[in-house]
Formats: sequence, C-alpha cells, structure tokens
Amino acid sequence: MHSYIHTTQISNVLVIGCGGAGLRAAIEVKLAGLDVQILGKRPKTDSHTVLAAGGINAAFGNVDHEDSWKHHFVDTFMEGYGLGDPAQIEIMAKESPYLVKEIDAWGANFSKLKNGKLDQRFFGAHTYRRTCYSGDFTGLSILNTLLKKAESLKIPINDEQYVSELLIRDEVCFGAMSFNIFSSERTIHLADAVILCTGGHTRIWRKSSSRRNENTGDGYYLGLKAGCELIDMEMVQFHPSGMVSPEEIAGTLVTEAVRGEGGKLFNNMGERFMVKYDKARLELSTRDKIAMANYTEISQGRGTKNGGVYLDISHKDKEFILRKIPSIYRQFLESQMLDISKEPMEVAPTAHYSMGGLLISPDDHASSIQGLFAAGEVAGGLHGANRLGGNSLAEILVFGKRAGIASVKYSTQINKQIRSRKSVKKAHENINQLIKNGKELAIPLQYKLRNTMWEFCGVLKDEKLLLEGLEKVRDMKSQLKDVDVRIDSHNCSDLIHVFDLNASLITAEATIISALQRKESRGAHQRSDYPNTNTGEDVNYIVKLDGPTNNMKISKVTIKPLRKDLEAMVRDSSIGKSSEISIKNKLLE
Repeated sequence: MHSYIHTTQISNVLVIGCGGAGLRAAIEVKLAGLDVQILGKRPKTDSHTVLAAGGINAAFGNVDHEDSWKHHFVDTFMEGYGLGDPAQIEIMAKESPYLVKEIDAWGANFSKLKNGKLDQRFFGAHTYRRTCYSGDFTGLSILNTLLKKAESLKIPINDEQYVSELLIRDEVCFGAMSFNIFSSERTIHLADAVILCTGGHTRIWRKSSSRRNENTGDGYYLGLKAGCELIDMEMVQFHPSGMVSPEEIAGTLVTEAVRGEGGKLFNNMGERFMVKYDKARLELSTRDKIAMANYTEISQGRGTKNGGVYLDISHKDKEFILRKIPSIYRQFLESQMLDISKEPMEVAPTAHYSMGGLLISPDDHASSIQGLFAAGEVAGGLHGANRLGGNSLAEILVFGKRAGIASVKYSTQINKQIRSRKSVKKAHENINQLIKNGKELAIPLQYKLRNTMWEFCGVLKDEKLLLEGLEKVRDMKSQLKDVDVRIDSHNCSDLIHVFDLNASLITAEATIISALQRKESRGAHQRSDYPNTNTGEDVNYIVKLDGPTNNMKISKVTIKPLRKDLEAMVRDSSIGKSSEISIKNKLLE
C-alpha cells in the first residue's frame, strides 16, 4: 500500500538549499520580519560553498587603485564572450563591495593590508587585483559566518530533507514536497514564495570538483518540471586544475589561488607551455583557455604519467605557501604525501561550474513561475560562456540577498494563498511510483552516466560524439522504470539515488541538446568540428519541457543588447582591453 501520509509546515518563504546563496536569502527574509525556513539534503556545515576556496571579487581598488566596478563589469562581460546578461553583471559589479564589507563585518575575517583595508589577489583574466580572500578557504569562511548569523536570527535549517517536487497550481508555486533522507517521512511545506538555491550539475561528469550527492542537477529538474526554462546549459566550465590521483579523489579542485599566487604550468618536457596559448597572460589567462591548453598538452602526449600537467609553486618560500594556500598544502600532503613547497603538483581539467541554469529576471531573480525565485549556481545568465574565478561567491551574496528581498515583497503583496490537493497528491504519486522491485540499480547507472558525459560531452566535443552521448542518455532514461527502489524506516538511500539519477539524466539531456545546437567554439563550449567563434551564434539557447508530451524543446533568443553607456565602456580601450602591463608585472614578481 503506497503512502499518502505527510506532515505539514507553513512559512512565508521556503528556501531550498543551505549553502551560501540560500543562507543569505533566508537572512534577508528574516531581517524583514517574515517567517522563513531552509531545507537541505547534506550537512549545513559542508555545502558546496566550502569548495569555493580562492576568493570573492569586489572592485575596491585597495591594491590596484585604478580598479572600479566598470572594470569588473567589462572583465566579466568580455570573458563571458558577450553571452552574459549585462543587467545581472552590472548589479554584481556594483553591489559586491557592499556585500563583501558586510560579510567581513559579520565575521568572515578576510586578509587585511597594513592600512586595515581588505587585501586583494590576482585571479585569471582580471585586469586588476580585486579578489578578497581568507587564505584558500574563503568559501568555508563565508559559509560559517552565514551559519552563525542565521543561528543568531533563529532561522530553522533542516538539512535532512530531500525536496522531490515543487507544488504548482496555475503556474504559481505554493511550496514543496520533501522526504527525510533517513526515515523517508514526507513533509508538505506550504509557503507564499520559494527560493531555489540548489547548485549546479557538474557531478554528472566522471572527473568533477563536486563531491558525492551534490550538484546532480536536482534544482534544474525541479524547475523544469514546474514549468521554468533553462538557459546556456551547454556552457559548463572545466576548471584547469583538478587532482589526478588517487583515483577516488580525481577531479578534486586545486584552487586558482595557486596560479594567482605565482604557480606555473609545465608539460613533461619541462616547457612552460602557456607561452603558446596566451603569451601575455600565461597562467593568469581565462579558465577556458588554460583548461584547453592543459587538455591539448595531455591529449598530444606531453602530459604526466598520471594524465595531467605539472603545476609548480615550489619556487616560492614555504612560509609564503603556508600563508597564502594552506589548505592546498595540506590537501596534497595528506592525499599523496607530496610537499608542494618542494615538488610540482599534477593537475588536469575537471568539471567545475554550471554557467547555465534557470532563466530568471536580473533584478529580482524571479522565474517564469509566480512565487518561485532562484539564486546561486542554479540560476543562469550571469557568466555567459566563461566564469571568472571569484565571481561565484560574489554572486551568492548579491543575488541571495536580492532573491530574499524579492520574496519578501511577493509574500507581503499577494492577496490570497494558492493551495491544491491535486498537486499534493501528484507529489505523493511521483514518489510512490518509484518504490518498486526492479532489475536495475541506480548507482551503476549514475556511474555509467558520468562516464558517458566525460567521454561524449567533455572538454572538447563534436557532433558525432554528442549524438552518440545523447542516444546513451536516452537509453538510460528508458531504464529508469526498471530501477529497484526499496525503503524501510531506517533507510531510503535507494529513493535518494533514483531521484538524483532522474535529475542527472534530464539535465544531461538538456546539456547535450544545447551543445548540439551551438555550432561554434566559444568560451567553455569547444567543438572540434566548429573550431571558430561565429557571430551568427550571438544567441542564448533556451530549454523547456513541452507540457503534454514532457519532451524537451530547445529555442534561441538573441543576446541582450548593451546599454549605450555600457557599450561605450566595453569599447573604451582603457577599460575594455585588459591591462596586460599590470598582469605582466605581477608575473615577473
């Protein structure tokens, strides 16, 4: 007998995801005097935010006094190859300094200069030093600070809940269904507004900087099922430097701070090969260019025995390394017994960041479904075809706050609260139909998907690979109905795995069909059969589920035009063209 039993919780605003974006959104709601609760599926102290290690961008001009929000805007827009939403970029560039000051005042304890101002380091493709940091554990510092603030405000955080469905009636979101990840007990969460802060989908690649049970695309899946659109799903950032061994942690991030603090890349012939790919910026080039350079060196036989390239910072003093990148020093010592102050690291590209995501409006991060908002990596539009390091932490604070403000405004202005027994029953049935004896297990299919995405939709793609990968993904989707799912009062891991798999397959399909449509190479999207950037592809690709058939539809929209003043900034050579002099000086230090 299938269950239709649930408990009910009511709040003004429901936040799904207890990482940095979710916490910052919830704090804003609580400060406005409304009732808010946060749901998460992994421990609140260990959300994906902790992996954003190197720093957070804010154009203070504390180290390089010429810096301004305008330079930050131009760097972000240009390095996103013109696909990013100018309005979102402008908001982030203008507001990040205020949010960085705020989080530091709350206790993030960023590194300071002798004059008391925040220190700032170089990150790749930034014209000036604008990345504020706490060693190489900035995300952890920000997360802990937000958790303390949330605790002081008595914001309830339930990090044992898996959200299986958004509750929708007449294109209005009125809450969500979740189940407890240990007991499988179900809860209906009724709310005026819901904010999705669930991260991206980079765990669906074999080599990924994400950990188990995170970034499986569940936010995209929830949004698509609710009627939302996805934008730029082909734009998946492969970070240049992930660990290559041991196998069980292959892909684990080696922060860009290593290169920002002077790390150099070498192939197995001892050549500092970035000279061939970006002579001016070398290791401080954009992530997409360095990832392709690393990939090329490895694929053409100039890699290491473990399939990587060498990243070397041993020319710096050990004291400097321990002060600037202490976590990376420990990471290699504990996993490989490698002292990076004496020997080079081996690194290779790793799936790192989903630049696509839910299509939202720039000011309030509202989706096309009333009452549903999104912030952080799950939201699309900010980064375009390439994300600058340090922008993700700025994004979660700036747009987490804005989504919180927007949800408060929505909640206080609605005249009636939507409810639907039909939607609640459907949410139950969508769980019930998965619980059955079957011939397949979810975990092997998840591994098969990760291998498929790495081999057929990886760093470098072509039409033949993508079509074959799409066929494999659709075959796996057809196997879902035969997945074995059993639960008892102490264990519902099967149910979690099948929901993760379902979300992963849907987002994998959205990624591949978007990659097939974009017949060019631009930023993180590299195709060997279309090696050049094509101005005819100055568009954003949009994916949506067709209501009656539930099939995936793809369309395109022309990229948003720049306002005249912003266009003038981009054209101004003193701003629009990277100041290679400052970067060269830094490289010579």
